Amino acid sequence: MPALDYDIDTHLRRPWQGRAIIHLDLDAFFASVAQLDYPELRGVPVIVGSSGKRGVVATCSYEARAFGVRSAMSAVRAKQLCPDAVWVAGDFARYREFSGKVFQILSAHSPYVLPVSIDEAFVDITPDSTHAAHPIDVATSIQEEVARLGITCSIGLGTTMTIAKIGSDYKKPRGFTVIYPGNEAMFLAPLSIRVLSGIGRKTAKKLEELGIHTLRELAQLSDHDATLLLGSCGITMRERARGIDPRQVRDSEVVKSVSNENTFATDISSRVEVLRELNHLADKVSTRLRRKGLLGKTITLKVRTSDFETHGASKTVPYPVDDLTQIMPIIEELLPRIWSDGQAIRLLGVGVGNFFDGEEQLSLLDDNAHVTELEEHKQLSRNIDAIREKYGADSIKRGML
Repeated sequence: MPALDYDIDTHLRRPWQGRAIIHLDLDAFFASVAQLDYPELRGVPVIVGSSGKRGVVATCSYEARAFGVRSAMSAVRAKQLCPDAVWVAGDFARYREFSGKVFQILSAHSPYVLPVSIDEAFVDITPDSTHAAHPIDVATSIQEEVARLGITCSIGLGTTMTIAKIGSDYKKPRGFTVIYPGNEAMFLAPLSIRVLSGIGRKTAKKLEELGIHTLRELAQLSDHDATLLLGSCGITMRERARGIDPRQVRDSEVVKSVSNENTFATDISSRVEVLRELNHLADKVSTRLRRKGLLGKTITLKVRTSDFETHGASKTVPYPVDDLTQIMPIIEELLPRIWSDGQAIRLLGVGVGNFFDGEEQLSLLDDNAHVTELEEHKQLSRNIDAIREKYGADSIKRGML
């Protein structure tokens, strides 16, 4: 990290001009809950996840991170790095309980809360006529109230979502980093491109091979070069590297897509197996879409092979969908683009996004027989939903599943 002073002086408050956004990230959340519930684990390297041969680290305590253990690491590798770690199973009921309490704290300080996941969120705490407290005071109160729950969080405070997110990672655990308005570019310039959300491992490696290592160097790219190197999002990423990010917490839509994925205990590789699993996933996604009253026009397929390479493909259709019989033909069309029969698969995922705001309208080119068949499928889906709602998710299944 650059040698800049972003520590908080609790006695000094410079005036705040413009937006004030915080990103709150609960520190090693799952492991922290385990250490809270089992005091004997405090100070001990704790790994939350499955320790089996094909297990994966969900998260780990900072004591385990000191050995190099990281989230999403294979259990085999984690055991090599930290053989004395204590492995614990996830307790999602407990995590939801704590997460709910944290979001209650956030909502008490601002009506503008954008959840990112169970353990992180953006909050707009811009001073206004009804809430004039200095943003540092608000963020300090939030951090202290979370600590009273027995867990800790790190907070980044800045004028944009990009700045706040990078700030929350700047010092952990229980970090509090403030980037005052006007200091965005100076704060970002010396940082690695890898801290910027949207710059993945492969993209970072490609940029570094071209001599672009810092956000300063990314910020200096021309429109042409940014687009050439990063595609359609190149200019957006270049602007964020400059500290420019117009996204609003207040106007953000929480639900961007509905998806479901599954990691298999044993690799699958035959087309029959793959299609069966994709039908299961698409069925779950379509059920959730109908439950939420959503119709989407972009269908996405995700495949992770046994060598941990992840591939994705998507297609946008001219009509909104929410039914398994509409989604699966698109999935079957996408599958050959990113997978070959016989290739071992570790994970599959199906998603639907690009939600449609209006009522579903069938194409004028559809013949009456097709419209009737589609309506019959949709009525069948609604009947299945009603039975599952009353008797449970496993009470009825389609023959294809």
